Amino acid sequence: MSSTPSTLQEKIARLRTSFIAQLPKRLEEAQHQLALFQADPCMNRVAVVELYRTFHSLKGTGYSFGFNELADIAGEAESYIQKMLNLVDESVSADWADQVIALLQKLSSQAQTLACTDLLDDHSLLTPSFKMNEEQQAQPDALIKQKLIYICDDELEQVSHLSCQLRCFGYQVEFFTETEAFDEAVVLKRPDAVIMDVHFPQGRTAGTDALAQIQKVTGQHLPAIVLSGFDNFEARLSAVRAGCQSYFTKPAKPLALATALDDITNDDPFEPYRILIVDDEPEVAQYHSLILENAGMRVYQLSEPANVLAALQEFRPDLVLLDVYMPECTGLELSTLIRQLPEYLSLPIVYLSSETDRQKQFSAMQVGVEGFITKPVIPDELVAAVALRAERMRALRSLMIRDSLTGLYNHTTTTELIEAALSQAKRKQETLCMVMLDLDSFKQVNDTYGHVVGDQVLLAISRILRHRLRLNDIVGRYGGEEFAILLKDITPEVAINLINQLREDFSTIRFSSDDREFTCSFSAGISSFPNHTRAEDLRIAADKALYRAKDKGRNQVVLDDGL
Repeated sequence: MSSTPSTLQEKIARLRTSFIAQLPKRLEEAQHQLALFQADPCMNRVAVVELYRTFHSLKGTGYSFGFNELADIAGEAESYIQKMLNLVDESVSADWADQVIALLQKLSSQAQTLACTDLLDDHSLLTPSFKMNEEQQAQPDALIKQKLIYICDDELEQVSHLSCQLRCFGYQVEFFTETEAFDEAVVLKRPDAVIMDVHFPQGRTAGTDALAQIQKVTGQHLPAIVLSGFDNFEARLSAVRAGCQSYFTKPAKPLALATALDDITNDDPFEPYRILIVDDEPEVAQYHSLILENAGMRVYQLSEPANVLAALQEFRPDLVLLDVYMPECTGLELSTLIRQLPEYLSLPIVYLSSETDRQKQFSAMQVGVEGFITKPVIPDELVAAVALRAERMRALRSLMIRDSLTGLYNHTTTTELIEAALSQAKRKQETLCMVMLDLDSFKQVNDTYGHVVGDQVLLAISRILRHRLRLNDIVGRYGGEEFAILLKDITPEVAINLINQLREDFSTIRFSSDDREFTCSFSAGISSFPNHTRAEDLRIAADKALYRAKDKGRNQVVLDDGL
C-alpha cells in the first residue's frame, strides 16, 4: 500500500493506527499519575485530575475511531474518577486504587488486542503535521482576470462608445458589426459573455438567431444579454429563445449593463469556510479535520492553546471548534479569553467534546459559546452543524464590515485592515501605498441631479475600484464620497500611474439623468510605507496630498511631499 494517503478512508485508518501505537505510552503515564497520588494524596491531588482527563480523552477518541470496547472501559474509569473527585479525601475508600489499577489493566489488554489487528502496515503510520500549510498561508495577490466581452451591433458609433465605457469598468471588449464575423470569433475564442443586438440587415431577429445557432453548433451555453432599439414582443421572444438572461433597450446605461454582465459572468469560486480546531489530541483533531476538509472546508489545527491568538489573526476563521478538557488551558478558559477580545465577540465557538453531562455542558456555554457537539460525531451532522454556523457568521460579518450601498469595506473595517496590513508589511519588509480619493464637486451632483443619481456615481467609482485593483488590495468607503485604498507591495511611482489610469477612465464614463448627461472626476493623494510607519501618519499624509490635488484644480493625483 502506498505511504501517501489517497482517500478519506485511508487517512482515517492511518489515524486509528497512530492512536493505537500511542496507547501504551499514555497508559504508562496514567499509571505514573496514579502512583503520585498514592504516594501523597494531599499534595498530589492534581494527579487525579490528570487521570480524569486521560480517561475522558481515551473515551472520546476511542468512540470517534470506532474502538467502542476501549471507549467503554475508559468511560467507566472516567465515571469512577469523577465520583472520587466529588468526595473529600477522608471519604475515599481504601480500595479505590485497586479499582483504578484493574481498569488500567483492562485498557492495556484492550490496547494489545487492537495492536494485533492489522489495520495498516507499520511503515504507513501517519505523522500528522499541525502547522498551517503554505496554501493556507498564501494570500491572493494576482490581478483580477478581465472578463472578455463580445459586442455585436451594426451601429458602429454606439458600439464604440459602449466598448469604451465597459473597458473603464474593467472588461476586455471586442466588438463586431456583422454576425458572420461574430460567429468566426466565437469559434476561435469563446468569450465570457455577449452583448447582442436583435435587428440586422439580414433580418428582424438575425442577431438572436445567430446567437442561438452558434450555441447549437458549439453545444455550449453562451451567457448573453440583448441590447436593442426594438422593444416588441417578437424581439423579446427571440432573446428568450436564444437563452439571453437580460434585455436592454437603447440607450442603456453602461453601469446597468456592467451590473448585468457581473451577474451572468460571476464564476467566482465559493470561498471555503475556514475552521479553527483547538484540541490537545492530535489524532482527534486530524480526524475531524479530515471530515471537514472532505466537505470542502479549510481547517487549521491547533494543539497548543497558547497559540490561539496568533492563529485567529493569521487564519481568520469563520468558526472555532474547541475541546473542553485540555491540560494547560480548559476550553472554558480559552473561550472566555477569546470573548474578551472585542473583534471576536461574534466569532462562533462550538465545543467538541465527549462530555455528556448536561449541567456541565450548560455551565461551559455560559461564556457565549454557540453550541455543544458531543463526540463521537456523525460526519454528516458535524459538517452540517459547522457549515450552518459558519455561513451565519459570514452573513453577519458582511453586514458588519461592508458599506450597504457600495459593498466596499466600511470606515471601521478599512481602518482595522490597514493597521493589520501595515503590521504585516513591517514584518515582511514590504512597501505599501495609501490612497485617499475624493469625488470632485459631488455635492453639486446631488444638488443638480438628485441623490439617486449621486448613488449611481458612487456605485460606478466603487465598481471600478473593486474590479480594477488586485484581490489583496484594501478598498473602503471612508466617508460620503471619500474612499481609502491600500495598495500592497507597490512603489509610489507605480501607484500614481495606476490611480491616474483609473482617474482618466472614470472621467470618461457618462452618467444620465432624464435627458441630461454629465461626467464626474476624482482627486487623489498618495502616501507610502516605509516613509510613514504609523497607519494614522499614512492617512494624514495621503489626506494632505489629496487637499493639494483639490487646491491645484481637482481631477489629478498628487504624491505626498515626503516621497
